[in-house]
Amino acid sequence: MELVVQKREKLGRITKELRKEGTIPAELYGRGIENIHLSVQLKDFRKVFKAAGETTVINLVLGNEKHPVLIQGVTYHPVKDGIESIDFYKVRMDEKLKVKIPVEFFGISVAVKDKNGVLIKALKELEIEALPANIPHDIKVDISKLDEIGKSIYVKNLNIPADVKVMVSGETVVATIIEKVSEEKEAAMQQAAAGGVEGVKVEVEEKKAERATEAAAAAPVAGAGAEPKKEEKKVGKKA
Repeated sequence: MELVVQKREKLGRITKELRKEGTIPAELYGRGIENIHLSVQLKDFRKVFKAAGETTVINLVLGNEKHPVLIQGVTYHPVKDGIESIDFYKVRMDEKLKVKIPVEFFGISVAVKDKNGVLIKALKELEIEALPANIPHDIKVDISKLDEIGKSIYVKNLNIPADVKVMVSGETVVATIIEKVSEEKEAAMQQAAAGGVEGVKVEVEEKKAERATEAAAAAPVAGAGAEPKKEEKKVGKKA
């Protein structure tokens, strides 16, 4: 895929005018090259971005030059949600990159459809290392293989190209099926949990009372071993 861009001479606040004209400011950078200010037509960029995402190498066409790049980042307006700016990272086709690619699920799980199971998607992206030309657009996961409650798909079960290295353990769970808990069972579990908390509170209070009793029994009686005080006679005037 190719995307035609132009060098941008206008910088700063003037870029707001470019956006009104359907042109988006962009930056091209990478190891060993100087930063280049660019502009790109929004409608052209949207088409390429939809197909390539941030994981597929595209060619930026700048005059008579072509630069292999990854779309490194897209900045959106916080309120209007329009594209504010774009970053292109120039890659070397002979140098491996570490990137995170999306995990795409497809198919229908029998365990969910017929056995009241719940699908848990534990992994939404996968970190890999590969040459730019070998980076897959995404990783497909067929959940129709999950036909029983408790069954899981692991990274080691995925169809990964031989020239792509996965940067996480093969035992990492990608998706799993758990049993759906009924409302009655959930209420019973919550009640049991609450009872356990109350039981702990009672036990703590009992322990406190027990320690207080032991401390009182061990403490010396006030005045023990001392002679009793003689009762003092009150002296008063005779009537």
